[in-house]
Amino acid sequence: MALIPRRRLVVVGYGMVAHRLLADLSGAQGEEWQVTVLAEENRPAYDRVNLSHYFDSTDPDALLLDPTGLVDARIELGDPVIGIDRENATVRTRSGRRFGYDALVLATGSDPFVPPIEGRDGGGTFVYRTIEDLDDIRERAGRSQTGVVVGGGLLGLEAANALRTLGVATHVVEMANWLMPQQLDEGGGQLLRRHIEALGLTVHLGAPTASVRVDESGEVSGVTLADGNHIAADLVLFSAGVRPRDQLARDCGLAVGERGGISVDVSCRTSDPNIYAIGECAHIDGRVYGLVAPGNAMADVLADRLGGGSAVFSDPDTSTKLKLLGVDVASFGDAFAQLPGALDLVYSDPVAGTYGKLVVTDDAQTLLGGILVGDAEAYPTLRAMVGGPLPEAPAELILPAREGAPQLELPAGAQVCSCNDVSKGAICAAIAEHELRGVPGVKKCTKAGTSCGSCVPLVKKILDGELKKAGVAVSSAICEHFAFSRAQLFDIVRITGITTFSKLISEHGQGRGCDLCKPAVASILASLGGGHILDGEQAALQDTNDHFLANLQKNGTYSVVPRLPGGEVTPDKLLAIAQVAKDFNLYTKITGGQRIDMFGARVEQLPEIWRRLVDAGLESGHAYGKALRTVKSCVGSTWCRFGVQDSTTMAIMLELRYRGLRAPHKIKSGVSGCARECAEARGKDFGVIATDKGWNLFLGGNGGFTPRHAELFARDLDEATLIRYIDRFLMFYVRTADRLQRTAPWIQSLEGGVDYLRGVIVEDSLGIAAELDAAMQRHVDSYSDEWRAVLEDPVKLRRYVSFVNAPDVPDPSISFVSERDQIRPALIAGPELQVVSA
Repeated sequence: MALIPRRRLVVVGYGMVAHRLLADLSGAQGEEWQVTVLAEENRPAYDRVNLSHYFDSTDPDALLLDPTGLVDARIELGDPVIGIDRENATVRTRSGRRFGYDALVLATGSDPFVPPIEGRDGGGTFVYRTIEDLDDIRERAGRSQTGVVVGGGLLGLEAANALRTLGVATHVVEMANWLMPQQLDEGGGQLLRRHIEALGLTVHLGAPTASVRVDESGEVSGVTLADGNHIAADLVLFSAGVRPRDQLARDCGLAVGERGGISVDVSCRTSDPNIYAIGECAHIDGRVYGLVAPGNAMADVLADRLGGGSAVFSDPDTSTKLKLLGVDVASFGDAFAQLPGALDLVYSDPVAGTYGKLVVTDDAQTLLGGILVGDAEAYPTLRAMVGGPLPEAPAELILPAREGAPQLELPAGAQVCSCNDVSKGAICAAIAEHELRGVPGVKKCTKAGTSCGSCVPLVKKILDGELKKAGVAVSSAICEHFAFSRAQLFDIVRITGITTFSKLISEHGQGRGCDLCKPAVASILASLGGGHILDGEQAALQDTNDHFLANLQKNGTYSVVPRLPGGEVTPDKLLAIAQVAKDFNLYTKITGGQRIDMFGARVEQLPEIWRRLVDAGLESGHAYGKALRTVKSCVGSTWCRFGVQDSTTMAIMLELRYRGLRAPHKIKSGVSGCARECAEARGKDFGVIATDKGWNLFLGGNGGFTPRHAELFARDLDEATLIRYIDRFLMFYVRTADRLQRTAPWIQSLEGGVDYLRGVIVEDSLGIAAELDAAMQRHVDSYSDEWRAVLEDPVKLRRYVSFVNAPDVPDPSISFVSERDQIRPALIAGPELQVVSA
């Protein structure tokens, strides 16, 4: 019997969508095809969604997509197709080779849009699209002080963050009146602006770019806006949108959309029945999609069609969630309320920095879409609810977390992973069928969470719920080396009196440990008074910051932060700080926690800097540790005409009492002298606000990535009772919280929340109040300044060297050059000031 020859499938382009097609064809529908992929770039498909992570990795292949499970294909890199001969069904590459096809797939993606303005081709102008682009940007950033990003959309803000991480002072120019106008409404965009400007970026809105100014040598010198304003810059990055790459289609006579894009029907077929187009180059259903989820949906449809199926493209999910410059931003469904009768429910808290909007039907029964800025924790659940029923009070879905809020149960048909079109039902079925016990197994079986990753928290929640229903215990182990949670390990150390990691892991764990359990155990040992954190074996457990008792900065230098209890400081101590900063050329900044930070110290300078500070009566502020940082205060009744209690004295007393207390995460506090709340106590892990009768105590504020106001715990307390309650709160938190868990999520994780905590602390419901009191008193009695101890110990001082082959003194032939100390002065002064730092 003669073998039937396989048909020839040629794919032009090898990006994320083409990669998805190869994965989809790996089944039976791919057996009849002989696949050839012709790629323009010299590397295989990589993750463009997370392109900015390229700057964070030392591995040049970190972004490459997983090649396993793909259809057998011949992949030709670095030889793009430059022509299509439809009559003879062949394509021609740049090298002159020709490939015949029975079916041709155009997956050519898109090109960055560069506005047709004067100077756009000057030296120092870039686009943000490929890894090669990022390499060029990194090289230029190394000799640039100020950059301008033209475009304030998704890619523009990603690009701005990249410049910021490279140490370039950055301006963002957006022609619309708010940031991310394609995904956010004005309220969300304006709040996002506040977040971004707080990080030191400058945002220009409603300001089209008129031209790029170029000097006599052809290099960029700045940008001129349409309103006549000029921004001095030596790097310009265009990220003003994309345009579909459809030139190949145009050249061979295929139909294209009025505004670009290769016209295709719902089967992804072009005007030529043998040619298809998918991804950002395709014009389908009246538009071009610039997101990965619709592109993946097109790949799925085409794979089915190539296998003889009848799938069609319809209703793609255009939801987006990402973290821009540390700010969570999400948009899903009908975010702009464009459907008939749609209503808006909006919650905005500019103090906490959060914005939420739900779009619902006119009867408030069905969720249509929404926008989240600042707190996008609910995004996976809300996105999966689109088109489904709402609780009786839909506003509860975007209000701050509180007791009694509705608990949502997703239907089986709810879409959990939009990138790969995976429903909750599919995940539950995979968990049951394959007896899955972890997220990696779910990802492998269903593809959920394998693209952008935003749905992984919801996947984990579904997995845990299904395991509990099946009676399977959900592991809370801190890592593979210990079958215990942090709280359980804490009790083991406390009860057994173990003082070393090696003994703990030999008796209660396995292996050698990892970067999860080692710092966690180090924190436990320190919390239980296990000696100085740099003593003996403990020193090897510490993370980067605790290793040198200083915060590592992105340029490799360290910060120095002395403690200023309650923000109070004497003139003599101010003079000492100023002289140290001047002598060691340190950048100084007053923080929101009422301290003075000094930046730019080299590791071998730290002991001498601290020797001078300690001699002046200052001590470690623990800015580097998971410990109490600051107790902020206003001036209170001593100076303020509104103050009703002495908040400064109270703040100083609390900070000195709890200084050095090691915890699962950092701890911050504030004391306000009246209800005007100038110390922002309700934004702290524990906050105190004065009343005419005493002090109100608030617990569980801030809490990390999800801003949260502290909740009122007790009213009108006298000083002794206030301190007793705070003692117990802190020690119970240290004893029971999970690894790296802030106080707010810890309280939320307690069954009963603040009411349960009130029972433990006030009513002694667990019978451990006396034990908590004693533990705090032991901490207070045993406190010693960590940096003073280092200065008094020659063994500890030996670690403070920049060069292991020159441990005693820096080699005088080595010159230390500071590249960007003067970015901000140059930025403020404008184009007339040229600053060179050496």
